[in-house]
Amino acid sequence: MKEVVPREVIERKILLIKGQKVMLDKDLAKLYGVTTGNLNKAVDRNLDRFPDDFMFRLGNEEFKNLIFHFGISSWGGTRKFPRAFTEQGVAMLSSVLRSKRAILVNVAIMRTFVKLREMLSTHKELAHKLSELERKIEKHDEEIKTIFEAIRQLMSPPAKRSRQIGFR
Repeated sequence: MKEVVPREVIERKILLIKGQKVMLDKDLAKLYGVTTGNLNKAVDRNLDRFPDDFMFRLGNEEFKNLIFHFGISSWGGTRKFPRAFTEQGVAMLSSVLRSKRAILVNVAIMRTFVKLREMLSTHKELAHKLSELERKIEKHDEEIKTIFEAIRQLMSPPAKRSRQIGFR
């Protein structure tokens, strides 16, 4: 089955804000093929479906940071701070936006979030294994140094005994 939206496009739209992976209303609207205003109207009509851990408005600092990061031209004349939707909020959007495209795009977004979680998990496991390997190597390094020191001592010629002069 052909993807409605390539995963790479969705991955680029997922941002880390307030320690959460989120997607902005304007990006979601483009993916769903609706205007940002219409997406937000649908959300406003169903606000009880979007608690704070599903969706939040960006604050002044986050908004300034995004403008700085993406450039002023792409934001145009925004009068309200954008909404940020967590993974659960994006899932809830499927119950608010009922078009066929919205359903297909939502499935693609959910799959992308799952892939990102899997990749993060894999990276954590890899980092853990790498640190274990480093500890083992450090331990082996110390043991190898001890072995080399012992070999050097065995290789060095024995110290000549000086003859004792005088009476015993």
